[in-house]
Amino acid sequence: MQKNTTLPIRLADRLLLFPDSTTVRNDRLHIAGHDLASLAAEYGTPLYIYDRLTMDAAVMEYQSALKKYYPGPAQITYAGKAFLCKAIAAWTQAHDMLVDCTGESEVAIALAAGVTSESILVHGVNKSSEDLTAALKYAGTIVVDNLTELHRLANQLTDHQLPSLWLRLLPGVAVHTHHTHTQTGQHDSKFGMTREELLEAANFCREHDLPLAGIHFHQGSNFRDPEPMIPAIDMALDLAKEIGFNGEWHFCPGGGWGMAYHEDELPDPSIESYVRGIAEAVVEGCQNRGLVLPQLHLEPGRSLIARAGVAVYRVGAVKKRPGKTWLLVDGGMADNPRFALYGARYSCLPVTGPGREERGQVSIAGPFCESGDILIEGLPMPEVQEGELIAIPVAGAYQLSMASNYNGARRPAVVWLDGQDAKLIVKRETIQDLLKNQV
Repeated sequence: MQKNTTLPIRLADRLLLFPDSTTVRNDRLHIAGHDLASLAAEYGTPLYIYDRLTMDAAVMEYQSALKKYYPGPAQITYAGKAFLCKAIAAWTQAHDMLVDCTGESEVAIALAAGVTSESILVHGVNKSSEDLTAALKYAGTIVVDNLTELHRLANQLTDHQLPSLWLRLLPGVAVHTHHTHTQTGQHDSKFGMTREELLEAANFCREHDLPLAGIHFHQGSNFRDPEPMIPAIDMALDLAKEIGFNGEWHFCPGGGWGMAYHEDELPDPSIESYVRGIAEAVVEGCQNRGLVLPQLHLEPGRSLIARAGVAVYRVGAVKKRPGKTWLLVDGGMADNPRFALYGARYSCLPVTGPGREERGQVSIAGPFCESGDILIEGLPMPEVQEGELIAIPVAGAYQLSMASNYNGARRPAVVWLDGQDAKLIVKRETIQDLLKNQV
């Protein structure tokens, strides 16, 4: 959303982190015209809200940039691991995206949403036999992580037509992220194959007449500088030349483009500059090597969906300690473990009176029996009372997908806002849900 210079500066900046359709009406936060306080009253808290308008805009920005800068065929892949449910999976098909599924469970969600086999791409660093069976039966593409997996696939071909295979390269170059746990391309990473392993895999595919169709790599998540991708792209194109790709082939240099989670990180890194950098590197690299332009695939990850999501919590208690004020809310690391995992930063606004004068810094934590159960540390906020609602933006990716039942927590409800329509797309878990698999 555009900054409104008539608002207090801190409020204006924080609103930029919220979905595009966010407004302040009658001194309360609204998204797509829906009052967050009313949604919380209807569906309870913690509550996750997704704004379709913001998601659509992000996809269109990627597709527009690809059309502008890449002269060959191109497609976007949605990262199911960011957050996948039937409604989100169905939404991807409205934009002709592939759905990246890690294992049989995500494949099942995609199928239940009506995603066609041609649009299902299966990832995974250590795919189980069940994962491979699902991939062989239902996927259009399998990204092969290692030689062992490739051999197992070849041995399971009796009952299945093999989907297209892409080989995952370990480029040995990581992008800069805020934590080592979000880097995937460095030499000691668990992901992918070295150059020598990948060439061995390509020879195996040739010898066994397997449908090798492309190369994939991924270097990290939530990065802002695409420069480290250039040597990795060059390495992958060198391999494509050595393998002998000609005619139609596929190339995916991963994704993971970053987002601003806190007003100090604004503005969001440019999607257009990211796409342009990749597209130009691939076009020039292919020209220099005499390669046919591949079908280019991008995996935008969180930059498609993170800012579309908002988490709404209710403050249960306020604890004032020397030098520190705690706002204790009804959710935390069970629905959002990102702070506990890698110190992720967030911002926040009160749902009512978001423009109130700040009174000092607060830390926001949940009800769980861990000192790491923290959502936000040291954020300037107005005076917040017990019983108030707060809204944390940029909550759409890698939160609910990593949620747990720690301390018996029940996963929150999820509401989808599509213009004037508010639809429950994931029900809140119940105690009966927690008990049903126990014997």
